[in-house]
Amino acid sequence: PDEDPLPNEDVSADDGDDSHSKEFITIKVTNPDNSVEDGKTTTVVAEQSEKNGQNMTTDGEGDDGNETTMGGHHEHGKLFGYVKIGTLLVVWLIFTGFLMSKHEKELTPRQLSVPEAAYRTYILPEPSLGPRIGINLKGAFLSDQLHNNTSTYLSVILQLLYLPSNNSNMSFLSEHDAKYTENITNVWMVPIPSSLDAIDQMDEMTRKHVFDIGPINHQKVTSGKAVVRMRLTTNLEADFPTKFTYDPTPMDTETGVIYAAIVLLGLYVMIIWEIVHRTFAAIIASTLAIGVLAAMNERPSMPKLISWIDVETLLLLFGMMILVAILSETGIFDYLAVYAYQVTNGKVWPLINCLCVFTAVMSSFLDNVTTVLLMTPVTIRLCEVMELNPVPVLMSMVIYSNVGGTLTPVGDPPNVIIASNSYIAKNGVNFATFTLHMAIPIFFVMITTYFQLRMKFKNINDLRFSEPQDVQEIRHEIAVWQRAAASLSSYSKDEDLVRETLLKKVNRLSRSLKKKLVTGSVPAESYKATLEEMKRKYPIRSKTLLVKSAITLAFVITFFFLHSAPDIQKLSLGWTALLGALLLLILADREDIESVISRVEWSTLLFFAALFILMEALSELGLIDWIGKQTENVILSVSEESRLAVAILIILWVSAFASAFVDNIPLTTMMVKIAIGLAENEALDLPLQPLVWALALGACLGGNGTLIGASANVVCAGVAEQHGYRFTFIEYFKVGFPVMVGSVIVSTIYLMFAHVVFTWH
Repeated sequence: PDEDPLPNEDVSADDGDDSHSKEFITIKVTNPDNSVEDGKTTTVVAEQSEKNGQNMTTDGEGDDGNETTMGGHHEHGKLFGYVKIGTLLVVWLIFTGFLMSKHEKELTPRQLSVPEAAYRTYILPEPSLGPRIGINLKGAFLSDQLHNNTSTYLSVILQLLYLPSNNSNMSFLSEHDAKYTENITNVWMVPIPSSLDAIDQMDEMTRKHVFDIGPINHQKVTSGKAVVRMRLTTNLEADFPTKFTYDPTPMDTETGVIYAAIVLLGLYVMIIWEIVHRTFAAIIASTLAIGVLAAMNERPSMPKLISWIDVETLLLLFGMMILVAILSETGIFDYLAVYAYQVTNGKVWPLINCLCVFTAVMSSFLDNVTTVLLMTPVTIRLCEVMELNPVPVLMSMVIYSNVGGTLTPVGDPPNVIIASNSYIAKNGVNFATFTLHMAIPIFFVMITTYFQLRMKFKNINDLRFSEPQDVQEIRHEIAVWQRAAASLSSYSKDEDLVRETLLKKVNRLSRSLKKKLVTGSVPAESYKATLEEMKRKYPIRSKTLLVKSAITLAFVITFFFLHSAPDIQKLSLGWTALLGALLLLILADREDIESVISRVEWSTLLFFAALFILMEALSELGLIDWIGKQTENVILSVSEESRLAVAILIILWVSAFASAFVDNIPLTTMMVKIAIGLAENEALDLPLQPLVWALALGACLGGNGTLIGASANVVCAGVAEQHGYRFTFIEYFKVGFPVMVGSVIVSTIYLMFAHVVFTWH
């Protein structure tokens, strides 16, 4: 009854002369990176762990001194640890202070009707805190891109009403009491539809404008000598209704852009140098961004914050994670890995090519997040079967997924935003046109990407582990036991007992690993698993569950394909994934739903939620609009004959580099407006379609630049981490960023020839 429930695999560590150890050639190696003098402590340093994509293990002195570092982070010095905690505490104090001291911003809307051939005035109820006054109008307005299509405008101007005395009691003030009136701002011209029928069919749109009345006029208002009045007129031949909101504390976007850049820089510092886990880094950065908004009197309400989260994407991820979790129990991923091994005769590069091309094709017609969720487990099992390091293979796969997703309007979120824009759709961009124009550059991009990856991993050993297979297996086992131990709480005595037992197992494995690292033992003969042995080892474990999973997957994938035809089916991608997950849970008839739920990558879902809030907060601070305005200014500054070439170059390269470092969904939304605005500007005379292709190529291919540049990258890294293979921001950057630059260069050459030289549009 007292026997240890876990087997002790540390035979060679206990008895060096055991016959078992004769299977190894013992090479005595003095490795200063791995061993500390006197043999008291052996540390597996971070560089080695990073290289192998594994979690790091440290083993202390004796049985009681064993320590395990969970989560695979670098072991920093004590000083660095104190600095890190101190800095994060300061950041916490900053955003906590701002959030505690500022109320949520709530503006009271007021309905107004501007009469025909007359004007409507409104005295602002309270003086603003500074010379800047914000006016928000909501109604049937046209966007700025469409101002050339109308000659009807709503005109807004602010005036100063001088009072007969210092009485500024607004309740009793009548406009007839004013001594005289003075216009103090320029007129804000807001384009509106030219007929009542058009107004009835228009969607509501919010238009915002900040007027600057100057410090002298503001002083007159605050001293009670005058009040500010808004005057509205229209040349529409009917009354024009609108909802008006007065903002006494509008945000200074110039300062906001600087703060937004600092927050974004802070996020990248935390992720690149792995100061904290990327999910925690995103949560800190998004909370800090909300704190900055609060400091600038723009603290968003909780419903507004929730509306910033793209629930559709999270629902898609959640549903597909449930599907993959149950599907993995059938053994299908192992079986497919062995089948791929058989088809390619165990040759490494043909295998990787098949994997990447298949992923790219799937990503074209499914969305690339779904493709990566399905393909990552297969890829990992395949690499384990072939004794390859999954990290470089996964990087190659996710790069091809992003390239393949660029091909069609449904493959990547930026393409969905571009193709679903009503103005772009009216100008001849449909599914067939989009795919046809993308096919040629994507074909060449895939070829250049292949050669770039072959050059990067030209040494086949770069695709293999730098350590013997037995060492890798021990590392992997340690990571699994560590995760199991970390998942147990301290709520009960039984859980404590189980956790202690698991940690003992980790310590025994750590000692075994230490012995192998210090003595440098390697297998005398490298073991090559035959195909028959692999088929025997990796069969389909549950054919019944596989059939049920196949039925569910057929439903989900069919409806994903039909997503591009909204007349046939009206389910979004998120709803389809959720309904598929529910169907499989019903068919599988699982009682232990907790085991399925525990395999959902909650850290990845939290990362996306935090990132969505962060990007919207940065957009509120003015960063996204600033990028857009700078892009537009550069294009407008060049001569007419080279304007199309410059417009294509700027849109392509700005969207590519911005997508690598900023989430490409809000960026694409903003860049679509710029592309339409440039095409609508009659003075520029630019065609719309080349700008659309430049934006699609830039926003999608730019996602390959960094680990958080595209949703598929984050999902792949999350799944890999669950399997015990971790790749860092820098590791991915070294592979992905050169590929991104190469892809954008190829796209530039194509667009220049196709649309500047041959004007295919």
